[in-house]
Amino acid sequence: MLSVSWWLQLKARSRSTFDGVLTLIYPMFFSTTIFMMYSQGHASSSAMVATAIGASTMSIWSSVSTTAAMSMQAERRMGTLELLVLAPRPLALLLVPLIMSMATIGVYSMIVTLLWARYVFGIVIHIADPLSFLVSLVVLVLSIAILGVVIAAASVRYRGAWALGSTLEMPVWLICGFLVAISDLPSWVRPLSWALAPTWGMSAIRAASDGRSPWADLAICVGVGAVYAVIGSLLTQRIVHAARVHATLGLT
Repeated sequence: MLSVSWWLQLKARSRSTFDGVLTLIYPMFFSTTIFMMYSQGHASSSAMVATAIGASTMSIWSSVSTTAAMSMQAERRMGTLELLVLAPRPLALLLVPLIMSMATIGVYSMIVTLLWARYVFGIVIHIADPLSFLVSLVVLVLSIAILGVVIAAASVRYRGAWALGSTLEMPVWLICGFLVAISDLPSWVRPLSWALAPTWGMSAIRAASDGRSPWADLAICVGVGAVYAVIGSLLTQRIVHAARVHATLGLT
């Protein structure tokens, strides 16, 4: 069910004008702005490589955050939200392939950003441990997807929750260390960073690219992601129950 639903959602997203423009324009827009900022500051080559990796992974979160919150509104407009809720599978499980399709598109955005950095800005990106880098990337994608499930679940009950994804897009990639070192953030922000799974996934990716061991960071990322999975499951159960009791699933 997960694989079939993922493939179906991926084909639907690939034919969406909004998602298509988002996938093509956002990576180049973000990366160009970021690379020009860092180059004006005369950053070192290692800093530019770290920036390129951070900008590329930022595309994954951007692909998930906005569209995850809007996905349930799209299902509501098409009249299929009720069918998803009434399906014999748990709603949280049905949201996983939907969000994973967006994260998969985000991986494409990541590749575009890395190629843009290499051939437009001349940033030579060297990955010291490609296998660990690939594993870290997969774990990061999964952690972002699970966080997207939690965001999408909030959109089931509240129509205005679609704005949640757009609101969280910039703060999350900022405090997760995609472009700015967490050590440079105010001390009160750091506990928020540690509570977000993408922080640890990003740390693992940087460690793998530098030749350091990423496994401790990956273990924490998996653990925090598992907590998200539990929260998402409980949240969808509670929201669906409340919507059924008040008969407000389609009209809230």
